[in-house]
Amino acid sequence: MPYAVDSAAKVANPEPPLTSLSGAKARLEWLPYASIVLLLVVLYYRVGIKLVYDWSTLPDYSHGFLVPFFVAFLIWDKRKVIQSTPIRQSWLGVPLVVLSLAVLILGIYGVELFTSRMSFIFLMAGLIWTFFGWAMVRVLRFPLLVLILAIPFPAILFNQITFPLQLLASRIASDVLPLLGVPTLHEGNVIELPVMKLEVAEACSGIRSLMSLFTLSVFYGYFLEHTTRRRVILALASIPIAVTANVARIVGTGLCVQYWDPEKALGFFHEFSGWVMFVISLVCLYLVHRAMRLISPEKAQTT
Repeated sequence: MPYAVDSAAKVANPEPPLTSLSGAKARLEWLPYASIVLLLVVLYYRVGIKLVYDWSTLPDYSHGFLVPFFVAFLIWDKRKVIQSTPIRQSWLGVPLVVLSLAVLILGIYGVELFTSRMSFIFLMAGLIWTFFGWAMVRVLRFPLLVLILAIPFPAILFNQITFPLQLLASRIASDVLPLLGVPTLHEGNVIELPVMKLEVAEACSGIRSLMSLFTLSVFYGYFLEHTTRRRVILALASIPIAVTANVARIVGTGLCVQYWDPEKALGFFHEFSGWVMFVISLVCLYLVHRAMRLISPEKAQTT
């Protein structure tokens, strides 16, 4: 009879199954990471909302909507390498985390959006270094760098990059137009035609598509090439392609102003030619890629 009572006690108080214990342990292991994600949302949700707004309003950075999806694909594409990378937590990443938070505070209180946005990338690198080790940072370095393409540069820095290219494009266009029967007088980014003055900064914005073209060339190179060197060549090729496309757009605008209608040239043609030249730029990028494969076909096939 005592045996029966003892058996009943065991049935009334069964031991928890091992599967439930392992599941609870796994959830507890992920709790710190979930807490960190929640803190990141609290810290950066205002910065993120403003960034999405800039993507929707700034034509130069409309490609920003594609960057998070591309980064997610990069991480998924490297999933086997990530799983095989040993996890070695390190305190060496903590100084980078602290520095990133300081940069975030300076950016918020200094009203510098670029600084606060860049702090997110530094913070992600620091957190990965701290919780997973430097080897994991090296594996994920390319996705982290790609995130920079979605962050609008400060106007002062962007102008330092694009304005010299606009001057170059306007000078080349002013040399080409006389060959087509349109006399010009070039001064800075202004081309004076017999009919009117053509200001390159307003009449043409081909250089403004430079960041979008550069970003798409990075995407294109990653999907269709297997070597870093050739991917870099494709990305750098987007710069002269953008300049050439801008020259063609300026020349086309000048011809329309001289021989057609200035209002239509700076209205319909200005808007329509922007899309056309961007498509032509993508075609030129494809032709550069094909030329690379024709010049060195064996290297193009190496993995």
